Amino acid sequence: MATVALTLENFEQTILEGGTVFVDFWASWCGPCVQFAPNYEAASEANPDAVFAKVDTEDQQQLAAAMNITSIPTIMAFKDGIGVFAQAGALPRPVLDDLIEQVKGLDMDEVRRQMAAEQETADAVESSEVTED
Repeated sequence: MATVALTLENFEQTILEGGTVFVDFWASWCGPCVQFAPNYEAASEANPDAVFAKVDTEDQQQLAAAMNITSIPTIMAFKDGIGVFAQAGALPRPVLDDLIEQVKGLDMDEVRRQMAAEQETADAVESSEVTED
């Protein structure tokens, strides 16, 4: 499967409906981005059960800002609409392949439980700070 170009208009829908989605934030003037592109494209061909998308940060500056992209390339991974990975830097192909397998293998029920527990802790801390004032 070829990579999909993401824009501000189709980003949210792609993330929410895509199942397992990898996003490469890049720019044409970025040497590491250009070097990483063939590995990313090859991974997309080898994994037709996942969506591989690209965001041109020059063309989609508002989207890049919304996602807090400060360095490129940045790779993000989403599963079932939840962000599960984000890292700047061009990944070597074996590392990219390992990341893909790890994301595909995530137990999303466990991820949701962990997120809920973290939110409960944050809420409890916030509540205790308010009552101390």
